[in-house]
Amino acid sequence: MMTAAPKPASAEDRLIARYFRPIAKHPGALRLNDDAAILTPPKGWDVVVTVDAVVGGVHFFPDDPPATVARKALRVNLSDLAAKGARPAGFLLTLALPKSAGEAWVKAFAFGLGSDSDYFRCPLLGGDSVRTPGPVTISITAFGTLPKGTMVLRSGAEPGDHILVTGTIGDAALGLALRQDGDIRLDLDRRQLEYLAHRYLVPQPRNALAEALRRHATAAMDVSDGLVGDLGKLCVASGVCGEVEIARVPLSSVASEAVCQVPRLMERVLTGGDDYEVVCAIPPHKVASFIVAADNAGVVVTEIGVVEKGRAGVRFVGPDGKPRAFKRASFSHF
Repeated sequence: MMTAAPKPASAEDRLIARYFRPIAKHPGALRLNDDAAILTPPKGWDVVVTVDAVVGGVHFFPDDPPATVARKALRVNLSDLAAKGARPAGFLLTLALPKSAGEAWVKAFAFGLGSDSDYFRCPLLGGDSVRTPGPVTISITAFGTLPKGTMVLRSGAEPGDHILVTGTIGDAALGLALRQDGDIRLDLDRRQLEYLAHRYLVPQPRNALAEALRRHATAAMDVSDGLVGDLGKLCVASGVCGEVEIARVPLSSVASEAVCQVPRLMERVLTGGDDYEVVCAIPPHKVASFIVAADNAGVVVTEIGVVEKGRAGVRFVGPDGKPRAFKRASFSHF
């Protein structure tokens, strides 16, 4: 009796086996040998799903190192999970590559992706790889889990809540601006310039804060498109008015120096995006314990404003107490 010869492995199959199967450590990934994966949440827990794409020439530069591109692609999704209070559980990857991205590019990309997958305990579950005539495009769908009914929404902020934000704002926007705008002249040393560039290339998702957000926040979202615009979205979803004192927005020492040299950059800091910090609303009686919980998680948080009754939206006020107007509240693709 004759048996059919095994089908030769395609170039795509070989790339998957060599570079992506080692990242797929979750048993539900089935070693990437099937058309789908299995993800079973713990009893009494919900699954949270988010998706974000990054595109060459839009979210990263074509000559950026493939490993950092991979890290950014995963981390922007992890940032969404963090803001919802979810623990990473796994992700799906869609990778669209032009012919110019050869096996060396894929190898470096997979190394960066695998390193972050291990660090954040978020294994690859499956995905798809395709050829594209356009730029490198990466879409990741990330899954997280949390106790049933505890996801932190955008829409729960209430009058009287305090507004807090993690980390520092504007470093990534300045890092991008220095690469895009040749007219910006800053007297910064190499270390400072590298710091701003790195903040744009490799964001730091605040997953360590997820549990504290679940226990304290009435509303939260990650700051991806700019603090002004994203906090505005949260306030509109909640039907409240937020007021933020610009002087209280946390800046790194490098960003502070940049704004001191070129004051107009403050608008870029507040509206430029790519921070991937978390902005949240916390009831007044929970603020102190939230700050302690954040400190225990190794995340710095800063109180920047309050939630009030009034027309839904957000006001950013200067030292004179007057609202500040912005040419553009946040980054938008359209």
